[in-house]
Formats: sequence, C-alpha cells, structure tokens
Amino acid sequence: MRYSKYYIPTLREAPSDAEVPSQQFAVRGGYIKKIATGIYDCLPLGLKVIRKVENIVRQEMNRAGALEVSMPTVVPAELWQKSGRWYMYGKELLRFKDRAEREYCLGPTHEEVIVDMVTNSVKSYKQLPLNLYQIQTKFRDEIRPRFGLMRAREFTMKDAYSFHDSQLSLDQTYLEMHEAYSRIFNRCGLDFRVVKADSGNIGGNASQEFMITADTGEDAILFCNDCDYAANSEKATTLVLNESEEELALLEVHTPEKKSIEEVAQFLQVDSAKTIKALVYKYLDIKDQTDADWLYAVVFIRGDYELNEVKLGNALSAKVLMLAQDDEIARVTKAPVGYIGPVGLDIKNVRVLADDSIVGLKNAVIGANMTDYHIKNFNHPRDFQFSEITDLKTAKHGDICPECQKGNLSKERGIEVGHIFKLGKKYSAAMQATYLDTDGKEQVFIMGCYGIGIGRTAMSAIEQSHDERGPIWPIQIAPFEVIIIPANLEVEEQRSICEQLYSDLLANNIDVLFDDRKERIGVKFNDADLIGAPIRVVLGKKLAEGLAELNYRNGQKEDVKIAGLTTYLCNIVKELKSVNSES
Repeated sequence: MRYSKYYIPTLREAPSDAEVPSQQFAVRGGYIKKIATGIYDCLPLGLKVIRKVENIVRQEMNRAGALEVSMPTVVPAELWQKSGRWYMYGKELLRFKDRAEREYCLGPTHEEVIVDMVTNSVKSYKQLPLNLYQIQTKFRDEIRPRFGLMRAREFTMKDAYSFHDSQLSLDQTYLEMHEAYSRIFNRCGLDFRVVKADSGNIGGNASQEFMITADTGEDAILFCNDCDYAANSEKATTLVLNESEEELALLEVHTPEKKSIEEVAQFLQVDSAKTIKALVYKYLDIKDQTDADWLYAVVFIRGDYELNEVKLGNALSAKVLMLAQDDEIARVTKAPVGYIGPVGLDIKNVRVLADDSIVGLKNAVIGANMTDYHIKNFNHPRDFQFSEITDLKTAKHGDICPECQKGNLSKERGIEVGHIFKLGKKYSAAMQATYLDTDGKEQVFIMGCYGIGIGRTAMSAIEQSHDERGPIWPIQIAPFEVIIIPANLEVEEQRSICEQLYSDLLANNIDVLFDDRKERIGVKFNDADLIGAPIRVVLGKKLAEGLAELNYRNGQKEDVKIAGLTTYLCNIVKELKSVNSES
C-alpha cells in the first residue's frame, strides 16, 4: 500500500481524555476515532489489526471443530425473559421498543439466542457435542466506558457456545477451548496468564480468564511462585493461619472516638490482624423482579483484610450490592457506626456472615455495640457462633497459596481478553431446551460458553509493548509488517530502488507500506513510530555504499546490502512470525 493513497490521520498530541497508552496511540496513530462516549470509528489501520486478530481466532476456532454462525444484534425481550436475565442484568442491557411497542435489547452476549437456535433443531444425542461461534458487534451500556476500545460500549467479540449430553463431554470441549485460546494468544504474540475467575452475570460453576499481563491492567491477578495457582482477585483464595494461644476472658475497654480499624489497633497497641471489623451492606435479591425492598447483611472479617464484594454478592445471591448508609446501619443493627460487634448484637431479619479468616483467631478486638467501647479477647466459637462462615476476603500479596499451601502469592496487573465458562444447565433448563438421550428420554442440554474480546486483544498488545513514540506491534497482528521510507524521493536512485523493493515485497505476500509522501524525513519517522511496523527500511545516504538501513521497532538496527534485500526481509518476517506461534 502506498502511504499517499492510504488514510492515516495521525496526530501530534493525544486527546485530553486518553488515559492509557493504547487509547493514546490508537487515536494519535489514526487507528480509531471517537464519535460518542464508548463508541468509536475503526479506521483503516485499526481495522487491519482487528481483521488480523479475527483471522487468527477464526482459524483456531475452526481447527478446534467449532462452526461459525451469525446471530442478530437486536434480540427480542422474550428470550431474555425466558432465561430470567431481563430482570437481573441491570442498566448495562440497552432496552428499547419498536413501532409496535414490542421490547428488544442490543445483545451484550448471546446465550439466549444460541439456545433458541438449537431448540427443536438439535433433537438427538447423536448430534452432540456441538460448538457454534460468531464474531460480532456487541453493545453494553457500561456505567463508565473508558480506555478507548479496552472498555467501550460497542465492541467486537468472538463468542462460542457448546452443547453436550454429559459433563465429561463438556469437560473435553472446555479443554479444547483452553488449548485453542492458548494458541490464539500465542499467535498474536502476547504474554498471558490463565487464571481462575468469577463467572459474573454469565453464570456457571467454573470459569477461567485469559489475562494479558500489563502494568495498566484494570484487573489484579494473584499467583503463586511455587506452583501453577493463579486467579483473578475477585476469585483468589488464600490459606489463613491464625496463631494458637491461650484464650483470655472478655474485657470491655474504653476507646473514645476510635472507630476505624487503624485507630483502634493503634490505640490498643495491637496488630490489625488481631481485630475484627464489621461492615453492613444492603442488597437486592437476584430473584426479586420488583426491586422494591432492600435486604441487609452484616459481615465480620479480620481487620487486616479487605472485603471482596464479588464474593459477598455471590454468597447473598445479590443482583445489586452496596454499603449501607450510616442511618440505615443504626436502624438495622441498633448499634453505633464504628462499634458494631457480634457479641450482644440485637438484629432481626438480617443475615450475619463471617469471613473464614476469623476461624481460629484468638483474643481479637471487636466492637462492643456501644459508643466509644470495644471488647478485647473475643474468641470464636467460644463467644459467638456464626451460622454462615465462608471466604469473603480479597487475597493479598504475600498470602499463603491455597493450593500448594507453602508458596506465597504475588500480585500483578492484567487485562482480561478471553473467558471460558462451564455453564451447565443454567440457560437450557430455564428455556426448556432439550434433546433425546440413548434411551429416548428427554434431557436438558449441558452447555459451555467461550468469549474473546477482539478489539481488547488488539489494544492489549499496545499496553503490553510500547515506548514513548508509539506501539511496538507483534508482527503477527501489526497493520504493516514492513514500511519503506526513502530519504528523498526527488533522488531518482532512491525512488527506483524503493519502487522495485515495494513491488518485490508485494509479490512475496509481505504486508508493506511505501511512504511515498513528499514530507520531511522526520515526519515520516514519527508517523512510522505511530504505525508501529516491526521493520523499517530506510533508503538514503548509504545507497552509495549499496546498503539499506533496517531499523527494527524494538530499537535494533543493521545495514543490509541492496542486493538480496527482498530475500533477507522475507526471511526476517518469516522468522519473526514463527516466534510464539503454532501452525
């Protein structure tokens, strides 16, 4: 492609609302253009990258035996009402009515549609397993769209759905998708981790996320350096070991105006790990379609841990969850804020939960349910027996690994680009999707679900590899593999050699951009950095020596003889593409 015939509207400065490198360089490099909050045009450069990611995804999905379909973006409400998610999903689901007052939504995900597709058409176990996928535009009305294509409201996604007659069959396809996803992200030239994850709105009993490691990632990953354990912070667990000691008698102590864990621990000269804090939440039950009545829960957790709201929401089966206000806390607990404790707590119709970090904790400090007072030497279960004890904490750096039980957890940031789920019968049972088994009996499908964010994968490559000048693309998904830059097109020798090299590279199926513009060499170099082509061929003053300058986007440089340059470049491209890729 000739630069003069291409559309690359580069900018010298990033827009003021561009927060992360991928957004900054995608806008500056002429990849995308914002038209509304969370909604972007994909310009020629951006679309080239997107299509390259799509091609890799499509090849690996086909290789794994999945079949491509296409489903509508506009989905009738009745399908979501059958599954129950119409009432549960929240405001991220963009709902609207047509001229006949029929309700629809823009599909944020397509479990309901795919179940409807196979219902009454897949009738026998002989047709199973079946894995169907699409690459399609989705829409989620995110409360806070940000970071360009990383968290947009409209985005491109590959979503696949599998149907099975046994758990063993689902497990096999789940493993095949795990392997396919690993090949996809390897072929895209990305460093990634596979982590245990919360299933969220999609549901199911098991899921894993594919995380691209990057300092700017929104998600926290906890992983063990001694074993293979890795999990999203929403899912990560840890082994808590409380020291054994002699149980002392309860002692009421005066703690004037000391409410927070930090204040109380410092005042009483104890470690925060020897305290128990109380948090009060209000929530709406996932089964409540009216959203009329708030329910309340009091949660107790060791003072040095933060509460994990995802885990609490799952424990409460909550579709909406938030901290209660001070007036609500006083009304519900009949205790002053900052002094709530389990002993003597007088509450009714309120769930009381405890994090498992309290189990085995000796002589802890708790609230006394009186202003300016706490109680020392609380011991569980001697002084209070919690009816619900579960994991509600956010695991932290340095915690003991829950699997090998000897290594310590480390923390890093990541960007979720893929997610695979074992859905079970959640959607098929709700929508009465069945088949006939070997005995001719009607059975509900067992399902799996597998998603990849296409645009997010592309942008993650920038987050993972860039410098102050622009992206450093993996060659597998770079918009161009080679860019040819003549120092001065007015020099006939430079022009003729560039033209010949350009033709030869095209003939060898190299994705090449020839910068034939009448611009200063500095402008061409700056734009080449923003385009991020892995190999830059500069033809200028060294032509007199029969040499071309090769500048690699990773900073390496070398001089190569003009004679044999095409063959040399083809070999370099082939070598770079082979790194981290499986055929």
